[in-house]
Amino acid sequence: MGLTKQYLRYAASAVFGVIGGQKANVAYVTLRGGERGRYVAAAACEHVFVWDVRKGEKVLILPGLKHEVTFLCPSPDGEHLAVGYEDGAVRIFSLLSGESSVSFNGHKSAVSVMRYDALGARLVTGSRDTDVIVWDVINESGLYRLRGHKDVITQALFLTDRNLLVTSSKDSFVKWWDLDTQHCFKTMVGHRSEVWSMVLLNQESRLLTGSADSELRAWDVNYLQEEKAEGEPEVKKGKTLLDDEDDEDDKEAGGDEEEVDESPEESILSCQKAGSILRETRDRVVSLAADAKARVLACHGNDSVLELFTVLSEEEVYKRMTKKIKKAKKKAAKAQEAAGVEPAAVEQTLTDEILRLTTIKASAKIRWVDILSCASGELKVALLLQNNTIETYSLRPADRTPAANKTARLTLAGHRTDVRTLAFSSDNLAVLSASGDTVKVWNRTTLQVIRTMACEYALCSLFVPGDRQIILGTKSGKLQIFELASGSLLETVDAHHGSLWSLCLAPDQRGIVTGSADKTVKFWEFELITGEATGQKRLTLKHTRTLQLEEDVLCVKFSPDHRLLAVSLLDSTVKVFYTDSLKFFLSLYGHKLPVLCLDISHDSSLIATGSADRNVKIWGLDFGDCHRSMFAHDDSVMFLQFVPKTHLFFTAGKDKKIKQWDADKFEHIQTLEGHHREVWCLTISPNGDHIVSASHDKSLRLWERTREPIILEEEREMEREAEFEESMATGEAPVVPGETQGEAAPAAKKTVETVKAAERIMEALELYKEEDRKMEEHKYASMTAVNKLPLPKPNPILVAFGNVSPARYVLDVIKKVRSSELEVSLLVLPFPYVPQLLTLFNGYIQQGLEVELVCRCLFFLLKIHFGQISSNQMLLSVMDELRSNTVSRVQEIRHVMGFNSAALQFLQREIESKEDVMFFADATGQLAARKKRRRKRERAILTIA
Repeated sequence: MGLTKQYLRYAASAVFGVIGGQKANVAYVTLRGGERGRYVAAAACEHVFVWDVRKGEKVLILPGLKHEVTFLCPSPDGEHLAVGYEDGAVRIFSLLSGESSVSFNGHKSAVSVMRYDALGARLVTGSRDTDVIVWDVINESGLYRLRGHKDVITQALFLTDRNLLVTSSKDSFVKWWDLDTQHCFKTMVGHRSEVWSMVLLNQESRLLTGSADSELRAWDVNYLQEEKAEGEPEVKKGKTLLDDEDDEDDKEAGGDEEEVDESPEESILSCQKAGSILRETRDRVVSLAADAKARVLACHGNDSVLELFTVLSEEEVYKRMTKKIKKAKKKAAKAQEAAGVEPAAVEQTLTDEILRLTTIKASAKIRWVDILSCASGELKVALLLQNNTIETYSLRPADRTPAANKTARLTLAGHRTDVRTLAFSSDNLAVLSASGDTVKVWNRTTLQVIRTMACEYALCSLFVPGDRQIILGTKSGKLQIFELASGSLLETVDAHHGSLWSLCLAPDQRGIVTGSADKTVKFWEFELITGEATGQKRLTLKHTRTLQLEEDVLCVKFSPDHRLLAVSLLDSTVKVFYTDSLKFFLSLYGHKLPVLCLDISHDSSLIATGSADRNVKIWGLDFGDCHRSMFAHDDSVMFLQFVPKTHLFFTAGKDKKIKQWDADKFEHIQTLEGHHREVWCLTISPNGDHIVSASHDKSLRLWERTREPIILEEEREMEREAEFEESMATGEAPVVPGETQGEAAPAAKKTVETVKAAERIMEALELYKEEDRKMEEHKYASMTAVNKLPLPKPNPILVAFGNVSPARYVLDVIKKVRSSELEVSLLVLPFPYVPQLLTLFNGYIQQGLEVELVCRCLFFLLKIHFGQISSNQMLLSVMDELRSNTVSRVQEIRHVMGFNSAALQFLQREIESKEDVMFFADATGQLAARKKRRRKRERAILTIA
């Protein structure tokens, strides 16, 4: 079948204009052993950008797939970054190579929190689906799923020395989990509202929680399995005044906030409220962060104030209390001499252990905070703000009055508010974007900002012919003219009394037309005048004509032949006038809601209109007849533009999609998906090769026209396949026989990848059976034949894999299944394939092939199919062989590992005894000291010289 009309595919090229996404946090990372506190990772829609805050540059992009990033967590060794996504997936990236090495799929909705354990071997993730999952990072598999919370998980923390986990949720509960038995042994119910964050302090003996009020509640954690430490300073611990007031309030309300456990079982630990710290702000805690040693605490709400607290050590608390007791004794002695008053007892309160350090006032509302303590004693603070900005501060907590200094502010690479208008220059190289406060000009090839200029709230824009000036139409009805060479505002013209919604360049390039909410359309001509200050000629606009209308004007457009002017009005109609006489020509009515955008084709024969009623209509400009009405988007159509010199056009909608249409055949060609919020506007380059779109997610996206042709039937087929795969993955999860719906459950979930992996395993087993049948037939035929028969031709797939045996091919297919998806893939596998797999496993173990992987698959299959396997007499001999072979092979591997471990320990002891150094010690500190000594020597030599 020949192609009647060829369409070329537009593909995503780059994402820019976003500094830090609002759905995820910000985190300090280390790149290639670089300086700590120099690099900050922030989410950028589906990608992660790593910024060098010193240079203000983007140094690394960790590419995502489709869904938005919702959480970031760097590993303890600083070499990896765990990234959680909106669909519940988790991917672990290497910060050295920038590639994703491990991926986990277990949650049904967005990942809300992640945390590594102290060694970086386990990762705990919490989600909006109320589940907590613990993953084994080294084995790349899920350990277990913990159920019990009733709302979004807000924080999860490992305890370093004990195999315990503590989680908090918006259901107001804090739960303690024993990871050895995978059950919740304690639930703290002492909060009256959501628990938004928490940190562990004082070597995990104190828990600090942030809730929906202005208090930070502290809880003393006592581990009952340990003996109480002796030699504590004899200071009476009491309650603060705030705690007494809380207790009185609780008694009046009929509740007791000290009751923190649902059951009397306290076999592992007990929690008691130790007091509260009052924050300066009254709204809820948004995030609570502590440095690595938990000595400094940062907390903020929904405002722009960050509060910093310092946590004193036991020695510092003892010194502070000793001074306090001395002062109290002196004061009491004076009072006793004067009035005979008895001395009051000095009580240690929470405010004696956690001191307010300072506050930092950011330039906008804070979205997230991360803090980092450096070896020099300096504290670095990174703030992600709600206006697409990252700010960093530094201070010294050891100073008597620590003051925070702003060290960097990342603002250049993005707008503070949504971009509402875009324009391409005539040479296709520069892109203009304007928002509520700034207008930026970008280089399309490098995606770097060329110019940034302050402006009023811009609604429409264009490049003046020659690309040396730009004109903006603003919400206040003004026209602003900027010169790009100097980046200065040349003139502000009071053009209209209402919002200036649209402007269009005249086809003869001698002027523009503007449409406004003041019900007028005005015509302007370009004029050169001599500037009063400089004496040089500059561009200005001269008002020539005005067209008065009965309704607000939303959009205006010249026809390319300069014969007609189309005006969209608030009464849902489009009026067409003659340009020369301004006489009425046509009225295009049919939309149910106002037409927000329109465009006229290059030959002035078609006009396409996009409306808030979600429809696009194509009209003929000869008689005003409607050629076709198409349901275009699931929400309002915000922008529409024809591709130059074609009858193809693009539409952008509030449904986050950009679509391409054919105005001749009235067909939908392709959908560009990528934006995560409403798309406000787009612009197409004059040569039609590039598109730039702007969205409410603060991102600008560049799309490029490729050489790949689009065949519409194939495109529709691909869309149907994607829908089918999505419905297949969202189906019911397979049930594991004998498993109850308790607190612990398997970690992984059924996805499209697991179904495909199971299908590949089934296909490999079918191929093995077919090859086995061929060999049996050949064997039987050879026994009856007189001459020796040639071997049957192997399957082409086996030849492609290097003439491997069918059994080896099955093992290779199982090896290629992701470790995190292996169990679910085997769970989907129908039972008739299991006996064949068990026979193959026996052969693999006998040959010593991938014993660990085979044992993992074997034990899982035995667990889920135990009833059917044990009742099958045919498998009795296979199972007996497997039992003996598996035990002997695993024992051999254990002996080899033990021998290697002992040899490595011996070598370590030998080297340490010879060189008198720690073999595995971190040498970075020694290297820095060596460099410092070398610099001192060089300076001394220079001064002598």
